[in-house]
Amino acid sequence: MGIEDLWTADITFFDAILRLCAAIVLSGAIGFEREWAGRAAGLRTHMMVGLASTLFTIIAFEMFSWIRSLEEQPAADPLRLLEAITAGVAFLAAGSIFRNEERVKGLTTGAGLWMCGAVGMAAGQGYLGLAALATAIAVAILAIIRQFEP
Repeated sequence: MGIEDLWTADITFFDAILRLCAAIVLSGAIGFEREWAGRAAGLRTHMMVGLASTLFTIIAFEMFSWIRSLEEQPAADPLRLLEAITAGVAFLAAGSIFRNEERVKGLTTGAGLWMCGAVGMAAGQGYLGLAALATAIAVAILAIIRQFEP
């Protein structure tokens, strides 16, 4: 029994590995900055959010492709799963936000988690250039703008 016997997706095994690894690396770049800044949600958390978002995206579109092969006018909508990804990541992001007297902490980390969800969805759909560009911009915002904050 080879890997081909376990693989039934429309995308190739190589494409799946590329998309999943891209999400790990790109989300890891955002997570590394958060880790470097000493934030609670760091490298591993961001990498897991990006990886999970990628996997859910691949699953959503693979399921839609399968349903489309069975029905001429499929009623399935892969965007529903993408909405669920966004809601799940938002739930995790909200958990990183807390208020301490007059200060709110964790908003940027929450936004970084949400960004990793978006990067993961882009990677899962195969938009690796878009995912890389968005990651570069996000890391620049996190690292550079922090230098100008009081």
